[in-house]
Amino acid sequence: MIRSADIREWRNHDVVDLKQRKIGMLEAIYVDTATDQPAMATVRTGLLSRQRLVFVPLDEAVLGPGYVKVSYTKGQVRKAPSIGTDDVLPAEQEEAIFRHYSMTYQPGVNGERQLARR
Repeated sequence: MIRSADIREWRNHDVVDLKQRKIGMLEAIYVDTATDQPAMATVRTGLLSRQRLVFVPLDEAVLGPGYVKVSYTKGQVRKAPSIGTDDVLPAEQEEAIFRHYSMTYQPGVNGERQLARR
């Protein structure tokens, strides 16, 4: 798992799947608002003229020299909900990301978002 102190160092590093296939470049880290621990990353994918940011969970992520290896396949990540490269994640889209990865979505007691960008 990526520690909070390390997250800024890994921006723009390759994100790869378990078979070392490149998915894209790490753009940003989203932390779980309840624990302040890294929970998701956005990965820049697509052609230069049509890039987007897809979300991938960081559970079981492994850091290597110049890369972050995630425990999801390239195909699964590329099909994940996405946002534009200059967009922010709308609150109403958070649950779809968790559902895509068969994860439980747990907003705060008062409906607070589960993810916050760091």
